[in-house]
Formats: sequence, C-alpha cells, structure tokens
Amino acid sequence: MGRLYSVDGKQLQQQYKDHLSDFHTWPQKEHAEEWLLFPDNIGPSLSIDETALSNGELYTIITNKAAKGGKKAIVAMLKGTQAEQIMAVLERIPLRKRNKVSEVTMDMAANMIKSIRRCFANASRVIDRFHVQKLAYDAVQEARIKYRWEALDAENLAYDNAKKNKQSYQPEVFSNGDTLKQLLARSRYLLFKHHTKWNLSQKQRADLLFHKYPLLQKAYQLSIRLGSIFTNCKNKQQAFKGLAIWYNDVETAGIDAFSTVARSVKTHYESILNFFDNRATNASAESFNAKIKAFRATSRGVRDTAFFLFRLQNIYA
Repeated sequence: MGRLYSVDGKQLQQQYKDHLSDFHTWPQKEHAEEWLLFPDNIGPSLSIDETALSNGELYTIITNKAAKGGKKAIVAMLKGTQAEQIMAVLERIPLRKRNKVSEVTMDMAANMIKSIRRCFANASRVIDRFHVQKLAYDAVQEARIKYRWEALDAENLAYDNAKKNKQSYQPEVFSNGDTLKQLLARSRYLLFKHHTKWNLSQKQRADLLFHKYPLLQKAYQLSIRLGSIFTNCKNKQQAFKGLAIWYNDVETAGIDAFSTVARSVKTHYESILNFFDNRATNASAESFNAKIKAFRATSRGVRDTAFFLFRLQNIYA
C-alpha cells in the first residue's frame, strides 16, 4: 500500500497501528501476549493444537470447526502449552457454553487431553488418526535409519581395510544401480506410501530393500495395516477388533519401535476409537496453523506480538 500511494511503508504501518486501527483501545490488549479469548465463537465441534509464532515460542489455539478457518474461527489462543495455563483461560468461558461442546479433536499430548477433560466435560475427546499413523511411520523410519547407519559403518570399515591392504574398494551395486547406503537413503519416501501408489522404480527399490531387510518389510506392513483400520472399518466394533489383532501382530513381530507405538495406542484406544463416531480429524487445526504461518510470512515475521495478534483476531476472530 505504501508503494501504491507513494508513501513510506514503515510510516504507513506505524500510522495504521497508532491512529487508523483500534489497537490502542482494544479490550484484550493488556493480556494479548498471554491469552486471547472469544467465548461467542464457541461451537459444538472444536479443535486444539499448538503453533509457534516467533523464536520457537509456542501458543495453544482452540478453534471452532464450523467457521472453516474463517471469521469466528478462534475460540482461544494462549501462550504456552501447560495444562494449567490452558485450563485457566478456558475456564473463563461460562460453563453453560462449555457444556454445549460435544466433540474436541486433538493429538496425543497429555496436557491437551487433561485440559479438555476438565474444561469440556460433555465433549467426546477424539485423537487425530493422522497423529496415530505418524507414530507408525516414524517407527518404520527409525528402523530404516538404524540399518542405514549400520551400512555406512560397514562401508567405512571396508574402505579402511582396503586402504590398509593397498587395495581398491568398490561397494556392492544392486540391479537398480543403488549401493546399499543409497538404497536405504532413497527408500525414505516410498515407506510413507501405500504399495499400490509406488511407481516402477519404487517397486524395484522396495523389492531389493525388503529382500535385504525382512524385518523392515514387517514394519512397513504393520504401518500400512494400522492406516487401513481407519480407512476400512465402519464402526467402533470393527476398529476395536482390528486394533486388537494388530496389537497382537506387533507383539509377535518383536520390533522395539512398534512396541512403543502399540503401547501408545493401547493407552489412548478409547479416544482413538471415538474417531469412528463422526470420522473427525484435526485437519482443520493443522490448516489453521498453516494460515497463521502464511500470515506471519506476509508480515515478515513477528516483531510486535500484541499487534500481530490484534491483526490476526481481526481476520479470524
């Protein structure tokens, strides 16, 4: 706008802040950097997530799904992620309004679960299916990375031995042109995808990888099967049975990283199964976080947190 009207951009921004906007008479200005609250924006279905504004400073955001990321989306926004901080702000909302909330989606963070249980007693807590699946994908990647480090160590040792014996060293090259360490490095993305979506080169690479590391194939299959439970099961009963079978298979496989995933699923299985009531996810919260990051980018960072939040609430609250 400064370029459009041939005025200094920084001066125009300062004039907007001090004179054109209502920033200095904003009722929430005094506590804006600590918390913002918009009780009238509350709805029956909410999402809770965290995002970083600047310098890694985390804010917890509660949004109304019915707003679809537009006007009246923000219900509350507060600095920090501790349960006590979240509850102190949310309990400022009248109880009759909080009791109208029927569903809240979230990740597995204990602070969020505790806060929602306390502040929205009538709400069904739904753990986002994609966070559950991500745990499984991370377990697969952990196994791949472990094998990759082993391959790097073995290659370095073989190279040193060859050098000591004044011999040349050539690593083994597979039929697709990859060495072992390249095979493990280039397999990263195919392990995130369903095998039906692999292209020809990914299929070749996967065949070589799984032939060399059968345990990695088991880990990949377990991650895909966990995702298929959310895709194929129609109700809680089917999903509960599917998770029980999957849990038993994890125990049989004996993969340490997946044992950790299975324990997390077992701990939160009730909230995970609540997904099958309305198939609700936390995608709206993730989308809203992306909007905040985009808005931050257009502002070239956050220098004045209170003013940034003022502009943010004008758009989304």
